[in-house]
Amino acid sequence: MRKTTLSPIIAGTMNWGVWDKKLNTQEMIHLINICIENKVTTFDHADIYGGYTTEAEFGKAFGESKISREKLQLISKCGIQLTEGRTNKIKHYDYSKEYIIWSVENSLKNLQTDYLDVLLLHRPSPLMIADEIAEAIEKLKLDGKIIDFGLSNFTTSQTELIKSKVAISYNQIQFSATHYEAMLDGSLDFMQVHNIRPMSWNPLGRIFREDSEQTRRLKKLLANMVEKYHVGSDTILLSWILQHPSKVIPVAGTVNVARIQQLMKADELQLDLEDWFAIWSESIGRKVD
Repeated sequence: MRKTTLSPIIAGTMNWGVWDKKLNTQEMIHLINICIENKVTTFDHADIYGGYTTEAEFGKAFGESKISREKLQLISKCGIQLTEGRTNKIKHYDYSKEYIIWSVENSLKNLQTDYLDVLLLHRPSPLMIADEIAEAIEKLKLDGKIIDFGLSNFTTSQTELIKSKVAISYNQIQFSATHYEAMLDGSLDFMQVHNIRPMSWNPLGRIFREDSEQTRRLKKLLANMVEKYHVGSDTILLSWILQHPSKVIPVAGTVNVARIQQLMKADELQLDLEDWFAIWSESIGRKVD
């Protein structure tokens, strides 16, 4: 049975297409190469990105790049049904066996590959039937269309439900210095117990997106740490995530070449224990209990 190994930091592609940066084919080829050259070899997709357009744009770039499929790993997600780009009248979720299989086959066609390294169910649905999901995943694995399977944004009880029918290797959740609830609500503990690897979307949190008392406290602290560790604030924040014992894999959405070239420094950086707790303390605005 094939196994896949993901890079310590994953490149998130949500912003590559029409939802944000609107990269053309040559720009995508350049960015894919930059990521791989800097040991960021795993690319995180979802069928919905760009209103169901970004996977195909990435696939076109990947196909023209002539990069060997073995040099990178592809993740995609399915299950969300948007009104954008489809004839749906309302946003909803579909985890029928037929839809999961169709969605994966559509992603494979768009990405110009014959398998996904990891398939994730994008968000939980109240109507999902664990047995039906398991049947779809087992068939996709048997047919060689996916290597590994996981979830995205699932709670521990929802994960337990799906895990009762099919093996789960990953759960992609929101986790950062400003969104640390998964450390406290049992989510990361549960994943460690059950050998489920967490991925973190939006790993820099709200620090560079909002101006609040919390972000001002953190920016002041990070300015001092930048001088101490001689790396950027984003590197320190990624290192903070990477030091959690659940072995979280951050999904970095940057398309800035200079930042991509610095990403793996976070995997090499070891924050002092007190500095790790200082970041958490400034985030919550008090000493830890």
